Amino acid sequence: MSSGLMVKGKWTTDSSRSDSSGKFHEKPTTFRDRVTADGSSGFKAEAGRYHLYVALGCPWAHRTLIMRELKGLNDAISVSIVDPIMGEKGWMFSKVSGAISDFVNHAQYLQEIYLKVDPKYTGRVTVPVLWDKQTHAIVNNESREIMRMLDVEFAELGIQNIDLYPRDLQRQIDGTIDAIYLPINRGVYQAGFATTQAVYEEAVTELFENLDRWEIVLSKQRYLCGDRLTEADICMFTTLYRFDSVYYGHFKCNLRQILDYPNLWGYLKDLYQRPEFKATCDLDHIKRGYYMSMTDINPTRIVPKGPIVNFDEWHDRDRFGA
Repeated sequence: MSSGLMVKGKWTTDSSRSDSSGKFHEKPTTFRDRVTADGSSGFKAEAGRYHLYVALGCPWAHRTLIMRELKGLNDAISVSIVDPIMGEKGWMFSKVSGAISDFVNHAQYLQEIYLKVDPKYTGRVTVPVLWDKQTHAIVNNESREIMRMLDVEFAELGIQNIDLYPRDLQRQIDGTIDAIYLPINRGVYQAGFATTQAVYEEAVTELFENLDRWEIVLSKQRYLCGDRLTEADICMFTTLYRFDSVYYGHFKCNLRQILDYPNLWGYLKDLYQRPEFKATCDLDHIKRGYYMSMTDINPTRIVPKGPIVNFDEWHDRDRFGA
């Protein structure tokens, strides 16, 4: 998620998200360096060296927080959490409940972090951001790559012995993450930010065709890639968790709720009820972030009270085994 645009180091309030055809348009992420366990990349995985900037409302940033919890990297990698509502200057740091100030660079706005690295920066100011305290640099701001680094390169620093990218499943995991990205993870945005009826209907149709497909897959196995929790499940979770509360109404993805899918709904509850997932979830930040920040879609900024969703209720996913 992002708001506004930096042009040669100057902030603009450009909020356009669609191209001339009416399709959601996102600029590629800018910082693509890597942390490696051996330091061969120039950024060595070390406890206390790196800092994550995230928003609890953002599904992309949410991926990295879940991975940080699952790997037990909370003491090794510090975190700052922005205010849930994006203002005219984009993400900001505040003292609202659930937020954590920028105690590393003492910035007031996230854009300041980007300008520390490049005073003439041009591009979106997005979360997540992986910051190197040692070299005072943004290592990476691509969620999928940050998630992978936390899983693989920081593995020796984590206090939990869990591998979300096992060697024998790597090709399947990468293929699954690719398969759900465009139609589902990005698909909800394609529908929500569409500016023509045709573009909207194409996105919504593809979104639900793919949800239908994964409903069938999950009727036969516990997780997306079989009987083991993987990175792919994290990527699916952050979209499903927001679906009924935000995407169904706010983004007009309203053919069905996740509640209407017996296997996707059970799968979502199964993941949520893991303490590491639950610890990263904040529906208040999520709903305020979407409904109060995206005034082009919701100009009144009214946040709906519902729906009432009980993620803690019983599920039957244990039928597939532990």
